[in-house]
Amino acid sequence: MSTDKSASDPDFATRAIHAGQEFDPTTGAVIPPLYLSTTFVQDGIGGFRNGYEYARGGNPTRTSLETQLASLEGGERAFSFASGLAAEDALLRAVLRPGDHVLMGNDVYGGTHRLVNRLHVPWGVELDTVEMGELDAVRAGLRENTRVVWVETPSNPLMKITDIAAVAELAHAVGALVVVDNTFATPYLQQPLALGADVVVHSTTKYLGGHSDVLGGAVVVKQGVEVRGEGLAEAVSFLQFGAGAVSGPLDAWLTTRGIKTLAVRMDRHSENALALAEALVGHEKLAQVYYPGLASHPGHELAASQMRSFGGMLSLELHDEASARRFAESTRLFQLAESLGGVESLVCYPSEMTHASVRGTALEVSPAVVRLSVGIEAADDLVADVLTTLAHL
Repeated sequence: MSTDKSASDPDFATRAIHAGQEFDPTTGAVIPPLYLSTTFVQDGIGGFRNGYEYARGGNPTRTSLETQLASLEGGERAFSFASGLAAEDALLRAVLRPGDHVLMGNDVYGGTHRLVNRLHVPWGVELDTVEMGELDAVRAGLRENTRVVWVETPSNPLMKITDIAAVAELAHAVGALVVVDNTFATPYLQQPLALGADVVVHSTTKYLGGHSDVLGGAVVVKQGVEVRGEGLAEAVSFLQFGAGAVSGPLDAWLTTRGIKTLAVRMDRHSENALALAEALVGHEKLAQVYYPGLASHPGHELAASQMRSFGGMLSLELHDEASARRFAESTRLFQLAESLGGVESLVCYPSEMTHASVRGTALEVSPAVVRLSVGIEAADDLVADVLTTLAHL
């Protein structure tokens, strides 16, 4: 069978398995070794072997993961951290100085808002939130001192969709960097750097790891991005080394292993979430179903234009707080827990779980909302679980 595709330009699923994953030249092992060593013998003073000296500065297992991540997001370099918030903090410290301004969407992960509002604002950084899907609101929110525009799309937990290319054009006009939290979509479903963003961040704990068994975060920087005359990749690299919030080798190895099945998992997550959303539209016990794969979703067409499919996250708004609480505590297959993106289905009550820290702010989540991380179980079983739970409310 003939094809025009070049072997030097492999598809996403191929790169997810092979980027940074060369076989061990000593033994021929298909899976690269897990390097647990914290220090590396030098060939004389300052004679580092392949650049490795001490595990905070570099570890071959972490390097393999970072190579894999950079390939999948189309970035210049990727950096692996101990958690998603550690990754975000390193990036923000690389970019921001007192007096700088951050413009953030008004429906982002509560921990991200808390990080900026409680740690960086007291240091002298200014923070505003806007409806990131409304370009006039973004335009009005930008200032001369805006240095970072922070985007989540789909957002957490209301699944709002932001036009990455349009926001990037507005932000770049005032000299701001565009950071996209791509955790919900993953690089398989969405490529923010190709759409104009400067940086991508991830909680690799979620879909990239994919099995709810490893904590981590990542920063991926686009080629040629600079901050104050220095390459942003170099600035993040120094903070990774200097502050030391790196991922351990076992965490990096587990994340790499998870990423190898990302494409097939995300296809199943998306199929299941769409089937569930479609089964719930118009249900008498629900006030709203938030899922960008539904034609009725206000961001549906935009999401379809910048995503491969619509992902495994959806939220439900019930008619009152009491019903939402009972629902969250009554499902069988959807287990009540924080986090998301694992192969198993989870239900979360954002108002008191993931977004408790933003109560009383513009990011406050209605107590009638529950968030579902739709796993890769049989779709019919998941639909039955939710419908049965609703029937007994």
